[in-house]
Amino acid sequence: MKGVESIEIEVVRLPHGHDLQLPDYATASAAGADLLAAIDKDIELGPLERKIVPTGISIALPVGFEAQVRPRSGLAAKHGVTVANAPGTIDADYRGEVGVILINLGKEPFRIERGMRIAQMVVARHARAVWREVPALDETARGAGGFGSTGVVTGSSKRA
Repeated sequence: MKGVESIEIEVVRLPHGHDLQLPDYATASAAGADLLAAIDKDIELGPLERKIVPTGISIALPVGFEAQVRPRSGLAAKHGVTVANAPGTIDADYRGEVGVILINLGKEPFRIERGMRIAQMVVARHARAVWREVPALDETARGAGGFGSTGVVTGSSKRA
């Protein structure tokens, strides 16, 4: 796609994911590739219950890249099902199976079926920080204000 960087990611399809599609993008402009549930039998996820759901794949990312496992907005909005550690990070040196920690924040049990799109994976560059201790930080207008200190944007676009 024009204007979007592509990177080749090595992927191994594990035996329990042999018949499932590899991660794929639902639309041409999608940032996240869908991850599928590689389960042999349905999983019922009760309210406030969490489980690691296998995807049937292992990947090898180049150094300097990570994969972020994120919730699917439709599952979150319609059923309250989300990724518990969102975003989950897959490091470049990890070679195990990609698993998704799903949690049901809804009021009703949720059934996960084989091949269901359960999360999305975004591949991103990252930098490695070099920490430098200093006696004090420079001053900014915001300063140490956090956790809502800049106000809430309302429908009228005014800060409250």
